[in-house]
Amino acid sequence: MLEKTYDANAVEPKIAKAWEEADAFAAGAGSKPGAEAFTIVIPPPNVTGSLHMGHALNNTLQDILVRFERMRGKNVLWQPGMDHAGIATQMVVERKLMEKQIHRRDLSREEFVDKVWEWKAESGGMIFNQLKRLGASCDWARERFTMDEGLSEAVLEVFVTLYREGLIYKDKRLVNWDPKLLTAISDLEVEQVETNGNLWHFRYPIEGATYDPLDPSTYITVATTRPETMLGDTGVAVHPDDERYTHLVGKHVLLPIVGRRIPIVADEYSDPEKGTGAVKMTPAHDFNDFEVGKRHHLRMVSVLNTDATINIIDNDDFVEGVEVTAMREDVWQQLHGLDRFEARKLVVQIMEEGGFLEKVEPHRHMVPHGDRGGVPIEPFLTDQWYVDAKTLAKPAIESVREGRTNFVPKNWEKTYFEWMENIQPWTISRQLWWGHRIPAWYGPDGHIFVAKTEKEALDEAVEYYLAVDTPWRDWVKDQLENYEPGNILTRDEDVLDTWFSSALWPFSTLGWPHKTKELDTYYQTDVLVTGFDIIFFWVARMMMMGLHFMKEEPFHTVYVHALVRDKNGAKMSKSKGNVIDPLELIDEYGADALRFTLAIMAAQGRDVKLDTARVAGYRNFGTKLWNATRFGEMNGVARNPVFVPEDAKLTVNRWILTELTRASGAVTEGITSYRFNEASAAAYRFVWNLFCDWYVELLKPVFMGEDEAAKAESRATMAYVLEEIYKLLHPMMPFMTEELWQQTAADGTSRDTLLCHAEWPTPDFEDSEAAAEINWLVDLVSGIRSVRSEMNVPPSATAPLVMIGANAATRERAARHQPAIQRLARVGEVGFDTAAPKGSAQIVIGEATACLPLGSLIDLKAEEARLSKELGKNADEIARIEKKLANPNFLAKAAPEVVEAEREKQAELAEARSKLNTALARVRDAG
Repeated sequence: MLEKTYDANAVEPKIAKAWEEADAFAAGAGSKPGAEAFTIVIPPPNVTGSLHMGHALNNTLQDILVRFERMRGKNVLWQPGMDHAGIATQMVVERKLMEKQIHRRDLSREEFVDKVWEWKAESGGMIFNQLKRLGASCDWARERFTMDEGLSEAVLEVFVTLYREGLIYKDKRLVNWDPKLLTAISDLEVEQVETNGNLWHFRYPIEGATYDPLDPSTYITVATTRPETMLGDTGVAVHPDDERYTHLVGKHVLLPIVGRRIPIVADEYSDPEKGTGAVKMTPAHDFNDFEVGKRHHLRMVSVLNTDATINIIDNDDFVEGVEVTAMREDVWQQLHGLDRFEARKLVVQIMEEGGFLEKVEPHRHMVPHGDRGGVPIEPFLTDQWYVDAKTLAKPAIESVREGRTNFVPKNWEKTYFEWMENIQPWTISRQLWWGHRIPAWYGPDGHIFVAKTEKEALDEAVEYYLAVDTPWRDWVKDQLENYEPGNILTRDEDVLDTWFSSALWPFSTLGWPHKTKELDTYYQTDVLVTGFDIIFFWVARMMMMGLHFMKEEPFHTVYVHALVRDKNGAKMSKSKGNVIDPLELIDEYGADALRFTLAIMAAQGRDVKLDTARVAGYRNFGTKLWNATRFGEMNGVARNPVFVPEDAKLTVNRWILTELTRASGAVTEGITSYRFNEASAAAYRFVWNLFCDWYVELLKPVFMGEDEAAKAESRATMAYVLEEIYKLLHPMMPFMTEELWQQTAADGTSRDTLLCHAEWPTPDFEDSEAAAEINWLVDLVSGIRSVRSEMNVPPSATAPLVMIGANAATRERAARHQPAIQRLARVGEVGFDTAAPKGSAQIVIGEATACLPLGSLIDLKAEEARLSKELGKNADEIARIEKKLANPNFLAKAAPEVVEAEREKQAELAEARSKLNTALARVRDAG
């Protein structure tokens, strides 16, 4: 016998242990030989990570698909793994070392990397245990790590191959530079922070004119938010159609403080409607300026060090071409070595003292910050390694355009195309110690040798240097006589961008570059479940690498889920204090309740607004099923192995079996079309509304009656339907359903399979007449209950039910089900007439109208007054919200989630108004 209440905290660990002991989630577990493969690779969480609500949604949806396909008999692999998370992991370990007063630079590179591996062994991967608590059914024995030996081999193979194909190269370009972490970072690691700043307007004197701040013909005015970068200006751009500056194009200005002679160029990048229409060009410190600079062959002058201090005096690029007489060495001495923001103040001061500052305007703008370092990033000109992403992107674009890989929802394809068709070279080098070391070595003359090992690189170097008579030939010969690693070649210090190794994830985890059975069986994978924020950074790169090395797309479907927000629609953040911890919800409500909440709210293209009250509500859903199972047990419901749905004779049993067929089809359709909310809603409606609320109620008289044949049939039917319910709900609520499956085995026996390996329901029983009859009964009773509630009829009061316009079939139904109608709808005698009795509330049911004479049970006038008053309050509240939403100031200043919350209130009030109007109309009709 089931316990009176379901205890998730006790059951979930027990079920998890049973799965683990049975190796239930191993690749191919539960499938038959030759079964079709179904593969999902987990988006590898960072080794530093812990479970957040985005992970909970992402992995719940993956697990629904995996459990569903496993039950459909497929050879399923859900491949787990973790990402080494270069910057994040290095920061964690550095912080831990600093607690012991040890700086990273106090250690050798090898010693530091050893410390990272020690930390990974002790603390890394906590998130896997948390995913197991969520119920994720990965093949945990196949866990991979982007720095493990096999994946490292794949990374080397890819890098060396792409280099030899000319698709990886080294170049000097602008990158996002984090001056705190001292490394290049990806666009994904940059967050835009709205900041209060200034717009400084500077006058640049025109060459050949005598500068006069009162004479605009002697200078051109530019505006900047970053005065310190003007030290690196190498041009001024104006729009070619801007008549104000046409006569100046081709001339030069003299850069104040520096004295550099810089050209005025015509370029459409300059916006005539914005500011002065003239834009200072700093190609070494601005991404847009870099592109303009390339078009007009402007010099790239960097004025910053890697830590964002000013570098002037020892900067050859800076002084080249500057007249010595124009130098202000005293000023340069003051600026050199200053922090960029201190330099900003001094530059403004100098420009003002020299009469070059026209005006300063307050300016609120977005400033890019490193999400890890937390400081403003710098566009920085530096030598880095790049992938020719444009070439690799072409096949990946065609795959989506031709439908070999599909995005769900489809609108994300537009985002994918926009990114891919405008793709820039991919910066893959990072100035870190933790990560895949770039397999490149430099000879004494700087020549680059790329190979998988230093020995291979050395072999290439020897061949290169000894092939012809070069200045290095004899030196290399001498070094070879007493060779030690590193005395001829110097290895590149950089590591690879984390996204480089994770781009190989769908095939590197299956054993590539070796030809393995797993690779042959499970590649191509089926569906990738991911957030929209990494479509470009991860999804697109997996597409590029998969097509290039496997000659096939890594997956046929990309399901893009939305964000999980708080109940008001605000993005969760620690600063707002609205972060919801999924582990706390699991502790309080159980994993099943959280999973079902996320699934039923996962509508395509719509963010999940998570309210803990909803999680509590879906825990109650589980309780409802638990109690229905207990009700069955207390009434002798038990498995009947020989039960066949077609043998059922009672209308109520044939009805529930028909609705089971329909619900199974709807759940299956929902999951296969990635409409998880529709699948969950179909299961919820069938289990709570039809089975628990109606079927159980309609069976109570049967179980209390004397007809033993009816009892036996109903017990067998209920047991059969409950088993199918456990299966239908298992992908969404795996723990409780597995427990119910085991607990409801026949006395003294056990199931021959775990529920996670049971066969997915595919019932095909259909009795449309039985379904129509019981659904008519349900609609009638529901309608009467609604009327009683709307019209405030006391629960104990009963009124006769009069049916008008009823045909013969309806009269027969009413007669057959009169006891149920009277009991469930709390009505008295059921009769028929040709006209509605006076004072009746009326409900249309099919061709007939059900009338409830309520005049003697309630004060119709008082009820009309009450409803009218409620409508008045409703109208006032709607007017208040409409006024607020019509206010442009409110729409402009309020946070988006606040505006959305008001719109939701407006919709709720409109729905309430509709119900109040319906109730009022019924009261007036009855009067």
